[in-house]
Amino acid sequence: MDRFDYVALDLRGRRTQGVVSASNREDARARLEHRQLFPTHIDPAVVRRARARRPVFDRFTARDTALVTRQLATLVSAAPLEEALRTIGSQAEKPAVRRVVMATHARVLEGFRLSDAMARQGKAFPPLYRAMVAAGESSGALPDILERLADLLEREQQVRGKLFTALVYPAALALTAVAVVIALMTFVVPKVVEQFDSMGRELPALTRVVIALSDLMAHWGIPLLVLFAVLALACRALLRRPGPRRRFDGLVLKLPLLGRLLRDLHAARMARTLSIMVNGGLPIMEGLAITARTVHNHVLRDATDTMVASIREGGSLSSAMKRAGVFPPTLLYMASSGENSGRLAPMLERAADYLEREFNTFTTAAMSLLEPVIIVLLGGVVAVIVLSILLPILQFNSLAL
Repeated sequence: MDRFDYVALDLRGRRTQGVVSASNREDARARLEHRQLFPTHIDPAVVRRARARRPVFDRFTARDTALVTRQLATLVSAAPLEEALRTIGSQAEKPAVRRVVMATHARVLEGFRLSDAMARQGKAFPPLYRAMVAAGESSGALPDILERLADLLEREQQVRGKLFTALVYPAALALTAVAVVIALMTFVVPKVVEQFDSMGRELPALTRVVIALSDLMAHWGIPLLVLFAVLALACRALLRRPGPRRRFDGLVLKLPLLGRLLRDLHAARMARTLSIMVNGGLPIMEGLAITARTVHNHVLRDATDTMVASIREGGSLSSAMKRAGVFPPTLLYMASSGENSGRLAPMLERAADYLEREFNTFTTAAMSLLEPVIIVLLGGVVAVIVLSILLPILQFNSLAL
């Protein structure tokens, strides 16, 4: 079938445009009139270059997805879906968002379901997102699902924003500390060494060590940076292989603080997602299978796949979580309590709230300790450099006396 661009009027006399698939112009006109649209122009669709469309999806960020979802959840409860999409697309500030939403609007006008129309927009809408939308369409609870999806995406944005805000100052402080140490070792220490060499005396051990490090940074700094860059690229290529990546992810999860943080974040996100799916009528096993593909840590992804296999064999969600062995006891207890009481979705939502509060408390405490730790380390390094310069001076003065 061919594709035709059209401009039409609806029953209220409003102008709309899009693309329709049909065998010819007459068939396209008939399809539009069946949708209660009265075409004014029907022309063969202009084939757009793939190169021009490719960057659209790359620039559709998580923040854009959250904003579009919130707008769609607000409008779809008071207006038809086609009108809501057209309003959002026409008012979007970013050209990429406007093109993606209008392309989705055109697909919906052609008769596609919203989830199928989103699936044809490249990577703009993730698979888990589309699965939730499809569950909302199937159960007739699309506005409620979109509202919950908007809450979920906005929570994730808040978590990212808090982490970014908390890390900005420590990162700037750490970069300043590194720059100060490099400047001291590269420019100050060599000038002082010239004065010591002219005295012809044996220097203290600490001074000799600092001078050796200064010479290393001055003469081998750039080659060492190149070597570190090559090693980083080699490690990145190695971690693309399943075996080394799985072992690396396992080591990360075993770290005392970072491992717990990653497990709690994964558990909170999964609990929140499963709560939305249960409310939307999506089978838990299907939701877990889709969720597994969105998990970056291979160990956690394997644990999620193990849960799918366990539930497929007839096990409960709480027993599958317990068998996976990566979820906190709080989530296991809440899931088991929800299954026994028939209130699985509310209990999973409560578990997600608790885990997110624990994450916020932990990150706040950790970030408050990070700043003084960096200051103490910087002061210690500078003190060692200054002491290595002062020791020979004090030694020479004592010999002169």
